[in-house]
Amino acid sequence: MHILERTKSPLTEFAESVVDRHTANFWLQKINPLWSIHQALGKVVKKEEAAHDMVSLTIQINRHFQMGQAGQHHPVYVDVQGIRYERTYSLTQLDAQHVLLSVKKVDQGKVSHWLCEQTQIGDILEFGQPYGDMKLTVNDPELILLAAGSGITPMLSLLKRLDHTTQLKTQPVHLMYWVKQHADAAFKTYFEQLATQYPSFQFSIFYTQEPDADQRLNADHLTGLTQIDQATVYACGPSGFVATVDALFGEAKILKTEAFSMSQFTNDEVGFVNITLTKSKKILSIPKGQSILASLEQQNVKPQHGCRMGICNKCACNKVEGSTQSLVNGTRNSEPGNFLKICVNTAQTDLIVDL
Repeated sequence: MHILERTKSPLTEFAESVVDRHTANFWLQKINPLWSIHQALGKVVKKEEAAHDMVSLTIQINRHFQMGQAGQHHPVYVDVQGIRYERTYSLTQLDAQHVLLSVKKVDQGKVSHWLCEQTQIGDILEFGQPYGDMKLTVNDPELILLAAGSGITPMLSLLKRLDHTTQLKTQPVHLMYWVKQHADAAFKTYFEQLATQYPSFQFSIFYTQEPDADQRLNADHLTGLTQIDQATVYACGPSGFVATVDALFGEAKILKTEAFSMSQFTNDEVGFVNITLTKSKKILSIPKGQSILASLEQQNVKPQHGCRMGICNKCACNKVEGSTQSLVNGTRNSEPGNFLKICVNTAQTDLIVDL
């Protein structure tokens, strides 16, 4: 009986001979920029305009990249002027080796501006592990997708998956997409292709700032949508849009929403409150009306965080005592011992949190 020894690759042998993995990564990437001991890396191989102020990057990934499910998000790490930033984007799987990263330029957004304006073919990006609950479920009677602005990116991912698995042949899907102007509508050609190919797929695009402007999402848009109580509804957009979806589609069988920007809700209370950080033993004064995370960062306290949208839960901690208000939907919470996402909540009273 012969014992067969598995031959190690040159990469593995090299990695095992080096104690410091960062040093190993440095030398490996001199040979191939996608090689790494542990990092999930991707190389930009194509860049194209998806819509006004929006680009799509086709990215070749390495073996450490964990492909998320359609609709999930990935942390993306970039260095801008020597500072490392983490932002969250919904990626679309193109094939086993490539994903699509679509980015809308945001006012004052350092990362979005860099990705849209500065990235070039051959640039290397680093990725984190996928997360998020906006995933396809089994045997949905009907799927309603609601998107505003760059909230279309997770919907594209979901539709690509349904198209790839041929579920669109039988799966009723209704996409409703709001943008400001015609130039802002991304992936319209693809949606038209799906509508031609699959009778079960319908889509509508609403332009809210054209001369003959369409209405923003309201109760009138529910006309023609049947059996909402049996439908799965996914929505992504600014927090005001998401709050409207929550109000209009509360009876849906499954409702999952994600907000990518926070609205400042009307608040007559002004001034400052004290926040006690039990683990670091600090008491700080922070303003009302601003996210707790941003308030702490302004005082050189750097809590762990990720997406800054209330999705990844990296910033979440236990609220021991105090009242907070959600920047996503404006709801208040005064119950003690609550799970608190400090990136999407503002303090209303003095707080005690386990940070």
